Amino acid sequence: MMTAKKTVDEPTSDQNSDQTKEIIQSVAPEKLPSEKLEFQAEVKQLMQLMIHSLYSNKEIVLRELISNASDAADKLRFESLANSALFENDSDLKITVGFDKTKRTITIADNGIGMSRDEVIANIGTIAKSGTKEFFQSLSGDDAKDANLIGQFGVGFYSSFIIADKVKLTTRRAGSTDAVRWTSAGEGDYTLDSVTKTSRGTEVVLHLRADEDEFLNDWQLKSIIRKYSDHITLPIVMQKSDWKEGEEGADGAKQPGEMVLTDEFETVNKASALWARVKSDITEDDYNEFYKHVSHDHENPLTHTHSRVEGKQEYISLLYIPSKAPFDLYDRERRHGIKLYVKRVFIMEDAEKLMPQYLRFVRGVIDSADLPLNISREILQDSRDVDAIKAGSVKKVLSMLEDLSANKSDDYTKFYAEFGRVLKEGPGEDYANKDKIAGLLRFASTKADTDAQTVSFSDYISRMQAEQTAIYYITADSFAAAQHSPHLEIFRKKGIEVLLMSDKVDEWLLGSLTEFDGKKLQSIAKGDLDLGALETDTEKEIQKQIEEQAKTLIERVKSSLNEAVKEVRVTNRLTDSPACLVAGQHDVSGNLARILKAAGQNAPDSKPILELNPQHKLVKRMEAEVDETKFNDLAHLVLDQAILAEGGQLNDPASFVRRMNDLFL
Repeated sequence: MMTAKKTVDEPTSDQNSDQTKEIIQSVAPEKLPSEKLEFQAEVKQLMQLMIHSLYSNKEIVLRELISNASDAADKLRFESLANSALFENDSDLKITVGFDKTKRTITIADNGIGMSRDEVIANIGTIAKSGTKEFFQSLSGDDAKDANLIGQFGVGFYSSFIIADKVKLTTRRAGSTDAVRWTSAGEGDYTLDSVTKTSRGTEVVLHLRADEDEFLNDWQLKSIIRKYSDHITLPIVMQKSDWKEGEEGADGAKQPGEMVLTDEFETVNKASALWARVKSDITEDDYNEFYKHVSHDHENPLTHTHSRVEGKQEYISLLYIPSKAPFDLYDRERRHGIKLYVKRVFIMEDAEKLMPQYLRFVRGVIDSADLPLNISREILQDSRDVDAIKAGSVKKVLSMLEDLSANKSDDYTKFYAEFGRVLKEGPGEDYANKDKIAGLLRFASTKADTDAQTVSFSDYISRMQAEQTAIYYITADSFAAAQHSPHLEIFRKKGIEVLLMSDKVDEWLLGSLTEFDGKKLQSIAKGDLDLGALETDTEKEIQKQIEEQAKTLIERVKSSLNEAVKEVRVTNRLTDSPACLVAGQHDVSGNLARILKAAGQNAPDSKPILELNPQHKLVKRMEAEVDETKFNDLAHLVLDQAILAEGGQLNDPASFVRRMNDLFL
């Protein structure tokens, strides 16, 4: 929705024509013939999506272009640290916005870093991003969801075509004399022209579509700028307009008054670093709009933390938790999230050294008072100051999540649905905060028996039976496989809760997290199952009798299966199934072995243990078989069933089918 129009007269057409004169007067006509180039296929698709998905929020066009202009100024500041000549005797950085009612154009200009011809082609003609394919696959056809994804992909420039049927971009990189003009109607191609531009930076001219006249309005543009871009640290300037009373006509009648443009320019935004302001002066809307600026997200964040640290290191951090996961969240090589400033001077974007990988979804800024202005990524790697800032920032984020969990459980549920699997990477990466991270993790369990991951370790411990000493869990490649695993049978019978873990990252998590709050984490599918005091003396005695009676059966099966299994033994886990596979206490689980193989890695060569339930009818049928060939088939059939029950693959499916058919006949 557009902001309501203010009912005042607007500047005259002639005055509006003068408004952008200062902005564009440095651009001379083209010197060389135009070069027509085709858009990359993904760009064509993306522009169509932008126009159709974001049409309901046209105001973001101005926000995105101003955000790009601000980034260009930040990059100039950073590059000028090594080469002050890039300022070209003009260090007064600003963004200028103007409009022309006669030509029906809006102009956004900056005196930032600018672009070379190659950079224009790379940044506008193509999408030079990893994950492009995954991005398009993630589009759902739902306009609201796709709008969010498009914003996260960081291609806000293309939003220009929501309100413009033609866009001209003229730019000259600081330190170069060559300028280029990019022109496109947002269809299949664009043209590049060599031009002369005396000032560095970039100017974007939007030729508005027929029904977009509401943007040709001084008050409207200023309202949009204050709404979306008030936090931009650069001054955003527009020409002032004043009310001029109408003059008396020849007939003595007074003419209507009108708004006229003056020769003065005014700064429309506050032009101060939002994170450096006093918190009491910042509204929730201010925080939300700043988040959208730094994240290119179209939705409000879930929560944020804003703090000033003083002591050995002095820095300000403003950190956000997004509401939605970006499409490339699981690309660990992609740099994300934190912008580094030193004394309000932008240094670098996506400073991965400031936030660990398992918190790569965090967005925001960190502004240090102690780091050198010429700091590089290499220096970041070995800086104790940076390590201290990182440690403090991580604690802030984890505390923010703890607060969300304790006081806004619904919001934490939303967060965990989006980012829970990434958070599970934490205990393996961040030993110092392992326990704090573990407390934030959530899992599905047999308590609710649904795939909702809502159970914390603390929840589980609070429901443990009096004699229970371990936290029981099972891993599988799907929730259904975990939920229906035969290993659960004795636990369900005794009412013992088991955590159901089906995320691939769970195996990685369990490799580094072996206990919580003094309680050991115990897989119900590995090693010997010792329920201790959870079993009665009578149950233990009955189990011994069953094992004694099944000795001959166990030896026959072991002889039949030979090298296919590590061991054959009587189970105390099963009540309804004939058999199950168990990994040795120190062996790789079957699920982890399958994950490693699927990733092209070598899994340790370990054979499973086959546990039999002598009380099951199929096992009794096998025990009674005197024909050794048929017994051998039944033994292999039971093994194959156990492999399938835990989600494994058979080495010889045809033989399994044959044995099944023989059993039916």
